[in-house]
Amino acid sequence: MLTQTTTRVLEPSDLDAALAVLDREPVANAFVTSRVQIAGLDPWRLGGEMWGWYDDGMLTSLCYAGANLVPICATPRAVRAFADRARRAGRRCSSVVGPAEPTALLWRLLEPSWGPAREIRAHQPLMVTDRLPTDIAPDPYVRRIRKDEMETIMPACVAMFTEEVGVSPLAGDGGLLYQARVAELVGSGRSFARLDANGKVVFKAEIGAATPQACQIQGVWVAPEHRGQGIAAPAMAAVLRYALADVAPVASLYVNDFNTAARRTYQRVGFQEVGAFMSVLF
Repeated sequence: MLTQTTTRVLEPSDLDAALAVLDREPVANAFVTSRVQIAGLDPWRLGGEMWGWYDDGMLTSLCYAGANLVPICATPRAVRAFADRARRAGRRCSSVVGPAEPTALLWRLLEPSWGPAREIRAHQPLMVTDRLPTDIAPDPYVRRIRKDEMETIMPACVAMFTEEVGVSPLAGDGGLLYQARVAELVGSGRSFARLDANGKVVFKAEIGAATPQACQIQGVWVAPEHRGQGIAAPAMAAVLRYALADVAPVASLYVNDFNTAARRTYQRVGFQEVGAFMSVLF
């Protein structure tokens, strides 16, 4: 029997309790929830451990510790406990990411032993919509990428990632993990693009995380030579149409606060700010 407060690594038998915590914030937690719904809590399948924080024997907060360290519905006391555990384990993640407030506290506690970070993005607006815009027609040329088009989409994905994160996803393992992730999204029908007459990617985006309650659009990219031409808003409307019709009743995304052009585009398509994320990149 667990009493008072404690943290521990969750086991497959804790799945229902973990999902109940994740369900408290279905939009903010979509990324982790989608992984847990597919893989359960077995660390090998999940790609990391799920830490639980118990208060008076009740599971109230979580922290996903895999390629990212992600606090979930985490109270300040839970964050302190997760920071202690993370410090003892040593840094094995490439980023700390999650809702801005608990993530900021988590990083403040970890920075003395884990820092310095390569980059800190302290305020990334979380944006949400549940409807299509009435004044922007979806771009009819945006479509799902087929499995035989991996070679077409891959360079655009690499360009987007490198531009967004500041390092190439091909570093380290030669891009094997990244290529597998792109292939997974293409294979599940969640990769979208507009190609020009020569078969080159003009626009692309993916629905990265998907649960029955919410999905998350990611990897939005317009080829540099096509920027500033009004392509993004109709293309995003097209992706949103697929998302709301085929995936979930609510679509979300988060964006860097300094990317004013992207924020303006998302607002035009109907996305509204409902909170903020924070990312610490190593």
